Amino acid sequence: MDYRTLIDAPSLEAGLNVCTAGIQRVVLDCRFNLMQPEAGLALYRQGHIPGALYAHLEKDLSSAITSSSGRHPLPDPQQLARRLGEWGIGVDTQVVVYDDMGGAMAARAWWLLRWLGHERVAVLDGGFPAWVATEGAVSDQPVTPVPGDPYPYQLHSDVLVSAETVLANLQTRAFTLLDARNAERFRGEQEPIDPVAGHVPGALSRPLSDSLTASGTFKTAAQLRAEWSALLGDRSPEMLVAMCGSGVTACHLLLALEIAGLPGARLYAGSWSEWIRDPARPVATS
Repeated sequence: MDYRTLIDAPSLEAGLNVCTAGIQRVVLDCRFNLMQPEAGLALYRQGHIPGALYAHLEKDLSSAITSSSGRHPLPDPQQLARRLGEWGIGVDTQVVVYDDMGGAMAARAWWLLRWLGHERVAVLDGGFPAWVATEGAVSDQPVTPVPGDPYPYQLHSDVLVSAETVLANLQTRAFTLLDARNAERFRGEQEPIDPVAGHVPGALSRPLSDSLTASGTFKTAAQLRAEWSALLGDRSPEMLVAMCGSGVTACHLLLALEIAGLPGARLYAGSWSEWIRDPARPVATS
């Protein structure tokens, strides 16, 4: 197994059912509800892919909120490396991550592992619903990982931009922001989570749902590339920075770009919930 963007349910099932010498696999259940933070763990306990471990967005895949941060700050790299080791993830491990939201939460785990230098990680296309639809086995049994040493990470710090860089970019226009929130939140017509509505001036709207089919799987690479080309024109991937409400679903845009064969975009991890912490930063609505 060597999957680095997506894996479909039949391929995952085949991999789980076949013992291949030298191949380590770890499956992470990333289901999470922003409005009910423990709902994902409850769903996991009710039933999960056999052998899957639960990765909690706020406890495992984020650090504590500060007075200047967004809602889901990136985890400390050393702490995340220890957690990966506790889950049994090493440099040769094939990791598969899934959720029940078309990859909206699982893409965060996908991006974090790549941030630490781990390339063999893939999102289950269609997530848990696709697994159930293909009659994959479901277990409610607790899973005990085989822990190892902390992951020997090599941090890719160049894949991030800060709020200060985004603010300076309002003048330089060195890159283009892509906002993964739905169009109503982007335009400032509604804001169910954050205290201020709108978007960063100059950002482009690309709701994460635009990358998915009606069944919740990703569109084909060719279709995604055509849509990205229509939106971005002559902008190269290196000129793109993804954001969202708190830096979680922005990773879905980065995954969609990778699937389309357009790697190289960066992440504004603090995103909208960090941007509005400072009332001096401008807000656009339209």
